Amino acid sequence: MIRKHYHFTGDVQGVGFRYRAKYAADLLGVSGWVRNNDDGSVSMEAQGEPDALQKLTDLIAQGKYISIDSIRKTEIPVCEHEHGFYTID
Repeated sequence: MIRKHYHFTGDVQGVGFRYRAKYAADLLGVSGWVRNNDDGSVSMEAQGEPDALQKLTDLIAQGKYISIDSIRKTEIPVCEHEHGFYTID
């Protein structure tokens, strides 16, 4: 189990990004959160098996209106008692 912080840039706000991330995370059993940033980017923390985290970003990128220009990833400490994935408004 690992946890990563992601920073996405591109056409990632107003295109269903957060809801697609939640759907994909729930499907894959990944926990964490996703939120829009004031600068038009999106931040996300996700925790799960390495393969599940890769599938998560792949599924998000397949969104019809989502266009990711870059993804910055940083591995961070695991949150031992976290359950579920949620969006921050």
